[in-house]
Amino acid sequence: MLSDSRLLDRATALNRALFTEDEDLLSEANERQQSGRDFAGLIYVHQQRMIVGKCIDDLELIARVYDPGDIRNVVEYLPLR
Repeated sequence: MLSDSRLLDRATALNRALFTEDEDLLSEANERQQSGRDFAGLIYVHQQRMIVGKCIDDLELIARVYDPGDIRNVVEYLPLR
């Protein structure tokens, strides 16, 4: 299993944003934002605050609308407003 840091590094190398419910991964992304370290992007949802169907709809919208550069070094929180 990869550490959160290595997981973000791997996603960045593949130019892929990550979707997670893991608060530790959210912390790693926030630390990278504060320090200026590059990452491909993170989409975060709290485990108990979203209906699965709405989560899927929001992820589909992000996939259709965002280019990889739009979410680079960004943490996007679900649900979208």
